[in-house]
Amino acid sequence: MRGDRWQPAADVFETETEVVVRFEVAGVRGQDLRVNVEGPVLKLRGVRRPPPAGAVSRLQQMEICFGPFEREIVIQAVFDSEAVRARLEDGFLEVRIPKRSRERRRLEIESD
Repeated sequence: MRGDRWQPAADVFETETEVVVRFEVAGVRGQDLRVNVEGPVLKLRGVRRPPPAGAVSRLQQMEICFGPFEREIVIQAVFDSEAVRARLEDGFLEVRIPKRSRERRRLEIESD
């Protein structure tokens, strides 16, 4: 927890063609998530809503964080921000970030 916000756990790994960031966001609905890319930074913001308090008369133990959260991950590879994709499934938000190749380009030299 950081201040009044908590941070979801995250795994970051690379494949040959992309960087994959997986956030643990169990109980968070898709409409409560926002993913942005600003330069090399992937930003996740959202809120996990508490369950209805209706039948609870006394709490015995409470370890699951509720409320607003945010997490920033700096991506260490050159990537195409327009091709980033995100998918929420089984309590995990998986963000796939396609790498941009660092091709060498040979320039033709112009002469008079």
